[in-house]
Amino acid sequence: MTQTPTAHTTPAQEQARAQFTVPAQHPMVTVLGSGDSLLRVIEKAFPAADIHVRGNEISAVGDPSDVALISRVFDEMMLVLRTGQPMTEDAVERSIAMLKASENGTSDGPETPAQVLTQNILSSRGRTIRPKTLNQKRYVDAIDKHTIVFGIGPAGTGKTYLAMAKAVQALQSKQVNRIILTRPAVEAGERLGFLPGTLYEKIDPYLRPLYDALHDMLDPDSIPRLMAAGTIEVAPLAYMRGRTLNDAFIILDEAQNTSPEQMKMFLTRLGFDSKIVITGDVTQVDLPGGTKSGLRQVQEILEGVEDVHFSRLSSHDVVRHRLVGRIVDAYEEYDSKHGTENGTHKGGRGKSGAKGTKGK
Repeated sequence: MTQTPTAHTTPAQEQARAQFTVPAQHPMVTVLGSGDSLLRVIEKAFPAADIHVRGNEISAVGDPSDVALISRVFDEMMLVLRTGQPMTEDAVERSIAMLKASENGTSDGPETPAQVLTQNILSSRGRTIRPKTLNQKRYVDAIDKHTIVFGIGPAGTGKTYLAMAKAVQALQSKQVNRIILTRPAVEAGERLGFLPGTLYEKIDPYLRPLYDALHDMLDPDSIPRLMAAGTIEVAPLAYMRGRTLNDAFIILDEAQNTSPEQMKMFLTRLGFDSKIVITGDVTQVDLPGGTKSGLRQVQEILEGVEDVHFSRLSSHDVVRHRLVGRIVDAYEEYDSKHGTENGTHKGGRGKSGAKGTKGK
């Protein structure tokens, strides 16, 4: 893409103009989107600018800062498209947000949208798993650099999914000999203990999300064989006690539901040539009232310890339906305003409920 920016002055205000030529090898639909969907995302982000398309020429006129950002957006899009990866509305929105943060001085790193969106982690059955936000990229990079990494953030930020992708990548490249996936068996408000069946059948609902991710990343037919051989182990946290885990990639999911004692027990399972990733959301603790979350406490204890890294993700890193990010923000705003957690009073019951239980 070539740019030929020019500037002219009007009586109202100084305006800038930039023109882009899309190379012939890139069909315009890949740049503008089906039904101009990608172009509409850019126009919505810069409502004061005029963007026009004629043939393979795109021009933008408006405030100099807006035009400069629009130029960078199209540059980053072309860098991504050259890798053969398509652009989506979500990717364009995230690219614009990253560029605006960089322009405003609120970005805390030099990474560009193209660097984030083209970092491949794992390819499986025709699809590629890659980070979609700057914080996700830094989380993935931290897993490469550190022995113990904590991924802390709200639902939908890819904490567990990206960790699983890195675990499968490590196994396939023979960096480790096995993958161990574990979760504390704590109900999220439901009561499943009365269900009939063996111990394995009772704990299966807690571990099902981990199986789902595995099926996305490996040939489903190979999973039973790998599990039978012990190459992949999915087990409740209680099964980790007394073990030393060597040559393994170990993931502890839903770590907000560990007690401080369980967290210490798990961390001290680390053996030689192993890597641990611990994921959780400290705003969704399902522990019985009065029990402190091990994930909350460990941040105070291990922050700053060498080779331990804390990656913190936010609602801006949610990669599910965009409404999920708004829901997370709305709950955070409510909690900060009312001194609650997850919309309820800390401790799991309201003041009147606490009063009514005295003496019972």
